[in-house]
Amino acid sequence: MKNPSVASLSFLFLLLVMACGQESKQEFDGSVKVSGVVKNAPEGRIELYKFVNESTEIIGEIPMGSGGDFEYELSLEGPAFFELHFMNQKIVKLALFAEDVEVFYDFNDEASLKVEGSEDSQNLQKIEALTAEYQKTINELNTAYFEAMSKRDQEAIKSIQTTAMNLEVTQGQKVKEVLTGMEGSFATMAGISMLNIKNDFQYIDELVAGLNEKYPNTKMIQSLMNQLDDMRALSIGQVAPEISLPNPNGELIKLSDLRGKYVLIDFWAAWCRPCREENPNVVRLYNQYKDQGFEVFGVSLDRTKEAWVKAIADDNLTWTHVSDLKYFNSEAAAIYQINAIPATYMLDPEGKIIGKDLRGASLENKLKEIFE
Repeated sequence: MKNPSVASLSFLFLLLVMACGQESKQEFDGSVKVSGVVKNAPEGRIELYKFVNESTEIIGEIPMGSGGDFEYELSLEGPAFFELHFMNQKIVKLALFAEDVEVFYDFNDEASLKVEGSEDSQNLQKIEALTAEYQKTINELNTAYFEAMSKRDQEAIKSIQTTAMNLEVTQGQKVKEVLTGMEGSFATMAGISMLNIKNDFQYIDELVAGLNEKYPNTKMIQSLMNQLDDMRALSIGQVAPEISLPNPNGELIKLSDLRGKYVLIDFWAAWCRPCREENPNVVRLYNQYKDQGFEVFGVSLDRTKEAWVKAIADDNLTWTHVSDLKYFNSEAAAIYQINAIPATYMLDPEGKIIGKDLRGASLENKLKEIFE
């Protein structure tokens, strides 16, 4: 469940305009030509939009010849993302910098779209295709999930949830393969939002550092680098920040007290339905592996002690529990940048982070990897 008063970290800004303070190392003369041919077009106009400040702004209307041909000379200060609107019925996304681009489309054939010339724009089309394929699969899973929910088919629900988590992992691998193959194209910025920033932090960090070298002083890249710096302390391989909060008896308990064990930091609350639904799975796994060195450090974001203690008893949560009962204003929630729960971090015996957002099948698989 999300904290209604705190906005979730979003990387949608990755599609915004890239305004540079100085010229990139890539050769650039400040001018790009957008041209092409549109066949069997309905009545309407060709318009060019630019991504600016989390939205698009129209740059201008592009005249179309009798044969459907069009051409537009565009002045740029640096790399930027655009949308080419055909008759308000077809949108083609473009990534433009130092190369002219040609776009060809036949309204009688949806598969006819061709983007040539600009390698960055061609790379962006690859990202768009990958996104569309993934979204189609997600939509199918959502339909199946709601159908299973309506029938209260718990076995089907669990199967769909497992499929969705495995799909996320597979999709992340596909995205990284595609982005790596683009060899520093700034279009990769549009694909970063498809990755799990927590689990893929190191990959994204290295990718963005390379882009910063190729496109120095680019505001969009600098902004992302600043956000990555803020998240660095919580990345895989880092020692987890200390948490020191009272348990239900009022005794101060430290996360570091559990060094020597594999620890799952579990941010949850009595009022959080997804958390309560996940608790039986955590209880089962805790009972299975606690004698082998597995511990759970439950951090509650409840407001009252009564609700917190009752949920612990009702769900039979026999592990370590702490809370300052400050909801999302909890000191621990701030340190770990928690704006939605359930949320988890897995630590090794030295206190280093080795996994994030593990629950359901992903938690079970991680524990099997550790203990079996």
